[in-house]
Amino acid sequence: MGAGHDAVAAELARRARERGGDALVVDILELLPYGLGGALRRFYRGSVRHFPWAYAALYRLFLRPGPGRRPGGTPLARLAGGRLLELVRRTDADVVVPVFHLGAQLTGHLRARGLLPVPGVVLVIDFEVHRQWLHPGNDHCLCLTEDAARAVREGTGTPAGTCGPVVPPQFLTDAPGAARWRELFDRLGPGQPAVVLSAGAWGVGSRLAATVRLLAGHGFLPVVLCGDNRRLRRTLARARGVLALGWVRDMPGLLQAAHALVDNAAGQTAVQALAAGLPVVGHRPIPGHGADGVRRMAELGLSDLAEDESALLDALRGLTAPGPRRRERIAAGRALFTDDALTRVTDAVRTAHGRR
Repeated sequence: MGAGHDAVAAELARRARERGGDALVVDILELLPYGLGGALRRFYRGSVRHFPWAYAALYRLFLRPGPGRRPGGTPLARLAGGRLLELVRRTDADVVVPVFHLGAQLTGHLRARGLLPVPGVVLVIDFEVHRQWLHPGNDHCLCLTEDAARAVREGTGTPAGTCGPVVPPQFLTDAPGAARWRELFDRLGPGQPAVVLSAGAWGVGSRLAATVRLLAGHGFLPVVLCGDNRRLRRTLARARGVLALGWVRDMPGLLQAAHALVDNAAGQTAVQALAAGLPVVGHRPIPGHGADGVRRMAELGLSDLAEDESALLDALRGLTAPGPRRRERIAAGRALFTDDALTRVTDAVRTAHGRR
């Protein structure tokens, strides 16, 4: 769903190939029969974009952590089992690494029944671990934080550790394109701190236009990532003092040139910002996992949470100005990037083979 899962999978595959191995990236929704995957994606996208209350209700029913028996995603995931097992056999794979919760349900189901001959190592890419990430059949889970790993161990008894977020190395080093972005920002808004607003790959969010007007009216240069939402981009581009962008290929340069990120999902853009040394402020999150993830980031001290417009302005004024508050927030974010996910995956595979 969206582009965050794809980005994580692509980076893991790149690391594997760089080290002389191989990797096949597979979309589990495409493994589902009868066109179910495409229908599921369209339903989710439409719900988040047009009927957020509907997705919020589904999240409470199927995904939100908590006690009690509730419906799960395993029956749906099982429909992709035959095709996944054929891929494993044909490629002679050593491990399957789900980076999407439906994949975690599938590998857990197959491993628990002795059908999947290789370990399933789940990479949980959310700060808040919802129920569908958890299946006791998986061999190991790798999480962004120790807080999340503890939740996995307590929820299923599955071995779980941390690996930090998975981002390309360009986010953690000086990006050549940052200078060009700074020149553009200075030309469009001289003396105005550039604040990136992320709407995800699908360009979704609550009252984005109002937030853009607020920032532009209080001395900031709003830089809006509209993804593939061309209508949103056209609408915002008409506003004065706003830079509305479509799909951005030089995200490392953009984030390193900006002063702060206003985030609504605690997804890949947020962790890319942490890697790039860009303070993050959560504001008006999308429902369900987005809202829970934004709150969890703030509780962990990785971001600020602005509940209203006044709090958003206060947070941005404090974080875009040089000083201890900005330095501390940047240091907390970069402290997440201390381990390598691919190394942890291979370690987990060796341990799983030893146990079995």
